[in-house]
Amino acid sequence: MPHPPAPHEFAPYYGRYIGLVPSGDIIELLETQMPTTLAFLGAVGEERSGQPAAPGKWSLKEVIGHMADAERVFSYRALRIGRGDMTPLPGFEQDDYVRAGRFNERSLESLAEELADVRRASVRLFAGLPAEGWSQLGTASGFPVSPNALAYIVAGHELHHLALARTQFA
Repeated sequence: MPHPPAPHEFAPYYGRYIGLVPSGDIIELLETQMPTTLAFLGAVGEERSGQPAAPGKWSLKEVIGHMADAERVFSYRALRIGRGDMTPLPGFEQDDYVRAGRFNERSLESLAEELADVRRASVRLFAGLPAEGWSQLGTASGFPVSPNALAYIVAGHELHHLALARTQFA
């Protein structure tokens, strides 16, 4: 069952996200954190969301597209590993995904709706994992990872990007 992941359950890089997750029920956090993100996006608005905060940085639309893409990848990893598939899973290059996503051509509203839809699917996946699925260890990007850690990574990744967005776009 879900618990704060031990260091052997994830690559050290992901500790930066997991460390942001408050104590408590991870499924409940995954269900309740999205309204805060959506409210922030609504406050920023369409006009500013397509402009990068600084040269070489992503726009808010690109950040939201990245968050949805990354959550899909993390959830897919959790699905595979949680169902007992021990095939090593590759990494993904986030900058390539953002470029190919062409998120600035879409409305902020459509990106926000997509992010919320992805989160609903992630919550259903994690809520439906059997107890033994949470603790399975698989491999992603060359490192061990568990569905348990991936749930925390999903939550922490959102918290990380929301905190950055608040400083760059507020």
